[in-house]
Amino acid sequence: MEAVRTDKAPQAIGPYSQAVRARGMVFVSGQIPLRPDGTLVEGDIRTQTEQVMENLQAILEAAGSSLSQVVQTTCFLADMEDFPAFNEVYAHYFQAPYPARATVAVKALPKGVRVEVACIALAD
Repeated sequence: MEAVRTDKAPQAIGPYSQAVRARGMVFVSGQIPLRPDGTLVEGDIRTQTEQVMENLQAILEAAGSSLSQVVQTTCFLADMEDFPAFNEVYAHYFQAPYPARATVAVKALPKGVRVEVACIALAD
């Protein structure tokens, strides 16, 4: 098992790795809309989702993978009313065959953000 770290995505804000690479897979921790410098992206669900997806992409690339290698995502929304707009942005980052996905509404997310996404991908 090997920790993955990149300066192109925000550093972990707790006792966890940005991602872990193990046995040909990459497990990316949930990403919230923080810029690589750690500042919070304010704004609507579209703006926050774009930053989350950019963070996932940067971490996957650091691990020798990519969004095209993602097999599963777990998505957390603070408000299911945001689902259509979230889905619009999310769809721009993936191509068929799309990853398996679970999307759930939660009471709250770290730092009061609207969205968090974690993923599992194949590693080259």
